[in-house]
Amino acid sequence: MKEYLRRMRAMLDDYEKYEACLGQAPYKGIRVNTLKISAAEFKKISPFALEPIEWADDGFLIEEEKPGRSVYHDAGLFYVQEPSAMCAAPLLRVKPGERVLDLCSAPGGKGTQLAQAMQGEGVLVLNEKIPDRARILLQNVERMGIVNAVVTNADPGELANRLEGYFDKVLVDAPCSGEGMLRKEAAAAENWSVANVQMCAARQKKILESAARLVAPGGLLVYSTCTFSEEEDEQNAEWFVRQFPEFELLEQRKIYPHREKGEGHFAALFQKCGGERIRYKEWKGEADRKSVSLWKEFERDFLKAPLQGNFLTFGKNVCLAPEGLFPMNGLRVLRVGLLLGENAGNRFEPAHALALGAQRNNLAKTAALNEEEIARYLRGEELAAKDVRGWCAVTYNGFPVGLAKGGSALKNHYPKGLRH
Repeated sequence: MKEYLRRMRAMLDDYEKYEACLGQAPYKGIRVNTLKISAAEFKKISPFALEPIEWADDGFLIEEEKPGRSVYHDAGLFYVQEPSAMCAAPLLRVKPGERVLDLCSAPGGKGTQLAQAMQGEGVLVLNEKIPDRARILLQNVERMGIVNAVVTNADPGELANRLEGYFDKVLVDAPCSGEGMLRKEAAAAENWSVANVQMCAARQKKILESAARLVAPGGLLVYSTCTFSEEEDEQNAEWFVRQFPEFELLEQRKIYPHREKGEGHFAALFQKCGGERIRYKEWKGEADRKSVSLWKEFERDFLKAPLQGNFLTFGKNVCLAPEGLFPMNGLRVLRVGLLLGENAGNRFEPAHALALGAQRNNLAKTAALNEEEIARYLRGEELAAKDVRGWCAVTYNGFPVGLAKGGSALKNHYPKGLRH
């Protein structure tokens, strides 16, 4: 730590304030999921006090120690996210209908933030190279009710070879030395060294090389880290425009915990100039007729109005896929669009993702639970019968949390891995 502090002293003209802040508690924040509820409406029902974050319209500072215990977290109404981390995604100015990539996406904070800006329209690719982290990313995508995402588990270079010039917007939240997380994560301090900073900077350059190829002409790229080192931040941004002169640096942002209410973050915005866009033929995929027919039969009972779009099948699974997909043969894909459920022989078995991804005003069959009942449901317990038969969405204050099956009792189908 002595060497780290020496470097920070040389970097900051207000170093004493920074050093003093290291002994203070870290900032905590949440981001309201506007795919399900507006920030204004969430304020009315929030179980904890909220303070606005200046760089995120739907982000709030909180004092609550464990916000993830709230039922509204299970319902996907908010994402627990460090406040300064919310500054990067808005720089991309994402719009509905675009092709967007989050290249290093797990656990999903910035990727789900991009999804909110897309409002369910366009193709959002959320990629994570490490398999275990990719599965965590998928859980957060499902919880937040994102319907237009393709979750991939690929090396950035592999994606660049497959989808060169495909994306309008690309976000690279690169693995870094984590200097901005020293107050929050003990491992960041324990693992810090000049050698690690240099290793991270070299790895970031390699990722950026792939990212440059993925951006379409005229498109935007944001490079971000949660560290302060100039090798990983400003110097890498300068290296990038030298290495790829077709890119122009438009903006840089750096947040320090002693100056603003966030732990620490860096973000740089680039635009790719010139060149002709590569045309990609839309991939329609395949759909097993029997599986889609079973879904349609189930849908008539479960939803008020049928879902519109492109239905795909992957083995027994049935998905509602976004329009404008790219060929995915040979690419490790964990999810395409909204997982509806699976063909279980002569019946359709709905997926947990369906309850969280369907519009709540389109659910025909629901079981409303009170505070005591929802706590039992989240623990996986069976509940007393409700006035509902067959598959239904379990709701709390009108917001879907999961699935159950009504009959002589309300049979619990909340996923075992999520119970608490």
